[in-house]
Amino acid sequence: MLKKWIAAVTLTAVSAFAAPGTGLVTKKLELGSAGPLAFGPAGILFVGDSANASLIAIDTGDRAANPGAGNIELKGLNQKMAAALGTTPDQITVQDLAINPVSRNIYFSVSRGTTPLILKLDVAGKLTELNLDSISHSRVSLPDAPADVKDARGNNKRMETITDLGFAEGRVFVAGLSNEEFSSSLRSFPYPFVAATKASSIEIYHGAHGRFETNAPVRTFTTYMVANKPHLLAAYTCTPLVTIPLSELTAGNKVKGKTIAELGNRNRPLDMIVYTKDGKDYILMANSSRGVMKLPAAKLETYQAITAPTEKQGVPYETLTELKGVQQLDRYDAKSAVMLMLDGGSLDLRTVALP
Repeated sequence: MLKKWIAAVTLTAVSAFAAPGTGLVTKKLELGSAGPLAFGPAGILFVGDSANASLIAIDTGDRAANPGAGNIELKGLNQKMAAALGTTPDQITVQDLAINPVSRNIYFSVSRGTTPLILKLDVAGKLTELNLDSISHSRVSLPDAPADVKDARGNNKRMETITDLGFAEGRVFVAGLSNEEFSSSLRSFPYPFVAATKASSIEIYHGAHGRFETNAPVRTFTTYMVANKPHLLAAYTCTPLVTIPLSELTAGNKVKGKTIAELGNRNRPLDMIVYTKDGKDYILMANSSRGVMKLPAAKLETYQAITAPTEKQGVPYETLTELKGVQQLDRYDAKSAVMLMLDGGSLDLRTVALP
């Protein structure tokens, strides 16, 4: 069992071998961008490429079981990435992380300047760049992606084609924007991929803004059973928490989500997970300005839909003041999560016991 992850990190190239699977081909993978990540079956890593308006499945070949339960303490991950890649820390941006639930290796989507990369940190503490020159992968294009133009705030709409993704019930769920009039969208792709269909358009009531919204994308989500039916728990900027039945996410459908909490404005949700502790389920959400929130996940169906202006209402929460600067998090094992934390200019990686 792993006792501690060492801080000494080296960089080598990793080649993945194709595994049997419909649509997977072994050739060079061209990434326009590398954004949200999620693991699916048998070492398949899903990558959101907003620049190319596509979702990619990569066979990492990473299928050796490791029970995990290690203690990760890695200071200055961004500095080590920069040194290994021959650049400076200010040129490194970590977009997302995902843990392979079988091997417990951690994968990162990273930008080195404007170049997108996928890096892996294994249980021995070695950092490797996934070799994309010849790798088994498949790609599905999003036909209704937004144009490569800027919005009123100067943000590139195309780069919000995919804001988060996750795998559940044999499907990849993709949040982001489309080119429809109601541009907030959720897409669903069976895996192995088939040709993409139109996205579902999402409407929610935003209590802090006092209005219905159809053009704000989901920032982060997870899946959870609500009233014994699979739902997305979706969080938006400023910060409504919304439940959306998976059954309604069909091609071209207009879906009205149920806002069950307003968690405070002037805040952007960054990442969230659901976990069980002492027989009870909880939601753990990292935020840009409101720290890490812990919310009870029991009986979410009993909360009344928020349909009137409010600052804070619905599912209660506590702020975990001991967890500071959390940028990304993912379940590591049944008792702990891995968190990427910003401390000054240093990005640190560590395991934290689930609270």
